[in-house]
Amino acid sequence: MSLHGNVNKQVHLYSSYCVHTDHCATDFSLFGGADSLTEGKRTPRRTFAKGETDASVYSASPQDPSDFLWLMTEEPHRTRRMAIMKAHPDVTKLMGYEPLTKYLVLAVVILQFTAALLLRHTHPLSFTFLFCAYVVGGTANHNLFLAIHEITHNLAFPGVAPNRLLAIFANLPIGIPYSAAFKGYHIEHHKFLGQDGIDTDLPTRLELLCLNNVLGKVFFATFQIFFYALRPGFVRAQRLTKWHILNLLASLLFDSILVRTFGVRPLIYLLMSSFFAGSLHPCAGHFIAEHYLWDGMDQETFSYYGPLNLLAYNVGYHNEHHDFPSIPWTRLPALRALAPEFYDVLPAHPSWPMVIVNFIRDKEVGIFARAKRLAKNASGKAEMIEKVRVKEEEDKSD
Repeated sequence: MSLHGNVNKQVHLYSSYCVHTDHCATDFSLFGGADSLTEGKRTPRRTFAKGETDASVYSASPQDPSDFLWLMTEEPHRTRRMAIMKAHPDVTKLMGYEPLTKYLVLAVVILQFTAALLLRHTHPLSFTFLFCAYVVGGTANHNLFLAIHEITHNLAFPGVAPNRLLAIFANLPIGIPYSAAFKGYHIEHHKFLGQDGIDTDLPTRLELLCLNNVLGKVFFATFQIFFYALRPGFVRAQRLTKWHILNLLASLLFDSILVRTFGVRPLIYLLMSSFFAGSLHPCAGHFIAEHYLWDGMDQETFSYYGPLNLLAYNVGYHNEHHDFPSIPWTRLPALRALAPEFYDVLPAHPSWPMVIVNFIRDKEVGIFARAKRLAKNASGKAEMIEKVRVKEEEDKSD
C-alpha cells in the first residue's frame, strides 16, 4: 500500500517504512489538508521522514475521480479487534452499557422542547430564530442523532426494548421518525462495511455522476442530511416491524400535539434544527471525516480526538467504535489508552470543520473517495443476518 500525506502541525504517526539502505524508520505525518483557514490551501501530497534534513518525498497519483476505490480485502476492524483482544484481554471489561446516556438524552430533549416553546412567537426567518436554530438547535439535534447512534448498539440499557424506546424518545425533537429504520441500516453498516448494495452509508453511482465537482460537493455538504435520510430507502428496503410503526406514531403524535397546542413555529424550529445539524455545521463534519478516503490511502475509517467529541458522544473515536461497537462512548478514550500501539499509529483528523472545507475545495477528495467491495450473495446473506438479529432481539425482550 502506498502511503503519503502532507505535513501538519499536529503529527499523528501512521506507520514505519524503510527509506534508506540502513532501514531507518519513517514516521508518516497526518494527511488531509490544512488544520485551519489561515493556513491557506492544503500543501502538496507528500510525506517527510521525521528527523531527516532532506525529507524523503513519497508521491503517488490521486484516486481516479471517475469511480470509487474497489477493494478485494476484508474490512479492517474485525482483524484489529481480534489482535487487540489477544494483546489486551482486559478490553472486555470496557464493554457494557452506560447509565449516563439516558439522563443526557432527557436533558437535551427538554432543552429542545423549551427552546421551541420560547421561540413560538418569533418569526422563523428572523435572525434570532435562525441563530438559535443553528447554534442551539443544530448542536442539540446533532447530539440526539448521535445519542440514537449510541442507543442503536444497545448501550444505554441492558435490554433491547428499553434501548429502542429511548431511541424513539430521543427522536421526538428531530421532528421526523427515523430511529427504528436507522438501527437496521446502521447494524448492516458495521457488519458489511463498504459492501455495495448493503452498506447504505456509501454514496451511489448516481451521486458520483451528479455531484463530483465543487458545486456538487457544496450541495452534498449542505444537504447531506437528506442524502443520509433518503438514500437507504432507494438502495435497500427494510421489512416493516412494530418498532417502525411505534416510532412513526410517536413522532406524529408529538408533532401534532405540539402544533395544535403551541402553533407551527415550534415544529419549524425543530425541523430547522435537524436540517442545520446535518448541514454546514461544525459537528456535521464527522459524516465526511469517518469513512472518506484521503491522500490516496485506502484507510477506510478515521478518528477525530478533538473537543467536539464532548457534544457528540465521542463518535470521533470512530476506529475504536468500529473495532468494539459494544464499548459505550464514555469508555472509548480508555480503549485508545489501553491499546496505543494500535490507535496512535493511525492518521486522525484534527478538525471536523476543516474536513468539510478541505472536502469541498480539494479536487483530490470527493464523492468518489469511498472504498467499496462487491457484496457476495448480498440479498441472501443480509436476509439471514436480519432474521438472526430479529430472533436475538425477540429472545432478549422476552
